Amino acid sequence: MKSVIITIFITLSFTVFSNAVESHKKKDKFSFAFFTDIHLNKGDNNCFEGIEEAIESAKKNHIDFILTGGDNVDIDVLKKDAKTAHELYQHYAKIIENAGIDYHVTIGNHDRFFGCEKDEPLYNEGLFEKYIHKSYYSFDYQGWHFIVLNTSNSVVDEKQKDWLENDLKSIDAKTPIIVSTHVPFLSVYYPALQGKYTNTDTFKNFKEIWDMFGDKNLKLVLQGHMHLYEEIKVKGVQFITAGAVSASWWGGNYHGTEEGYLLINIDGNDFDWEYIDYDWEVTNK
Repeated sequence: MKSVIITIFITLSFTVFSNAVESHKKKDKFSFAFFTDIHLNKGDNNCFEGIEEAIESAKKNHIDFILTGGDNVDIDVLKKDAKTAHELYQHYAKIIENAGIDYHVTIGNHDRFFGCEKDEPLYNEGLFEKYIHKSYYSFDYQGWHFIVLNTSNSVVDEKQKDWLENDLKSIDAKTPIIVSTHVPFLSVYYPALQGKYTNTDTFKNFKEIWDMFGDKNLKLVLQGHMHLYEEIKVKGVQFITAGAVSASWWGGNYHGTEEGYLLINIDGNDFDWEYIDYDWEVTNK
């Protein structure tokens, strides 16, 4: 009788241990989608159908959350048309609410509103912060630290730098870090398309900000703004400019980059990625 009890105990213990190991393995793995340059607008280009299709496509890949890279809506071009600006943000906020998945948003230059006085709370990133989120922030997910920067004004200002410095102080040197930015740290857009080098489409103090991660475990920088797919790896950091959900502003592919998003798979301290064409086609109804 005693041997039976011992056998049962050993079997149960092994089962519990096996389940714990399997649970630990699952926690070490996760996936997320990086959507950038969505450019929702009031035109007749079916952009809202497009973003809904992208979300459904990403969810079929069993992602844990969506992270965007900026230019979610086209607001800065509206001048003083506050009514349309509010409507676009309200529509986008509703899409996020109904997505059925966690959704983290980065601000881009087109997400800003300038149709009011500078001292009004909705000026610049104010409208974004009213409907979506603070314009720079961080969050943690399963051992990884995510930092969302506001480079919509082509610079990380002093207030944001102070915040970033304090945020990094709280992070262990071994913690893997992913940064999301709209205007890139690094890009070869102009050499590739126009045969010249320019600093026009990197934010002004990118090197200073990059150097702030010197003693940290910065693994991946996800970028937007260019609508062109780029991969650059330097000094152990992978930089990916992830095309655009809207490709050529909902008008077809952009220099060969189709409407799509980046699927990132995390496994422990490693990651891989794939650019997903979610099969949206240009239509006019």
